[in-house]
Amino acid sequence: MRSSDGPILNASDVSRIFGSGDTAVTALSAINLIVQEGDFLAVTGRSGSGKTTLLNLLSGLDRPTTGSVHFHGRDISRFRDHEMVEIRRHKIGFVFQSFGLIPLLSAQENVELPLHIGGMSWRERRQKVNDSLNSVGLGTRARHRPFELSGGEQQRVSIARALVTQPELIFADEPTGELDAITAESIIETLAEIAASKLATVIVATHDLDLAATAQRRIDLVDGRVVSDV
Repeated sequence: MRSSDGPILNASDVSRIFGSGDTAVTALSAINLIVQEGDFLAVTGRSGSGKTTLLNLLSGLDRPTTGSVHFHGRDISRFRDHEMVEIRRHKIGFVFQSFGLIPLLSAQENVELPLHIGGMSWRERRQKVNDSLNSVGLGTRARHRPFELSGGEQQRVSIARALVTQPELIFADEPTGELDAITAESIIETLAEIAASKLATVIVATHDLDLAATAQRRIDLVDGRVVSDV
């Protein structure tokens, strides 16, 4: 990860309102949040509390209605589209609840995809993909397609894909939501190891209390507001 004197993320007085007038809905209100490099942060709350909206704002997938989000001191809400594309390609990885794998591609090809899009050479891509799959314990399953893998293995492939670009930040939105308890535990351990080894800063939106308990820090949202930060 990049070394920096300041926080990797700083959200200042961030709000997100959808719609306007009488139909306006406030998804987030006056959020202030500082994230340091190497943090393992869990964002918890009931459905509709604003967890996914917060991740979208912190990752630059969406822009705040008011307030600002700074990445290494730069306000990403002011970035042009091509600048955000570069940030997402090289600095940020994503892990989704539904895995997000392409069914016709092997595990190896799914992990390789962001590198291929980025124009990396075949030889370099293959080495990075092998390293990434090995890091999540799936080196021997590289040629299997998603339907040949268990739910936990599919989620590990998605984690490997998030890691393969060596991002500074990994955002995981309900990464254990579709997994049984035992499989979820292994995914929790994988995310904790990523943060502990300083491979990336990890920010997880979850209702999984076991996952939240593993994180170094937890913030709880209720109706779009932070009600606790421990």
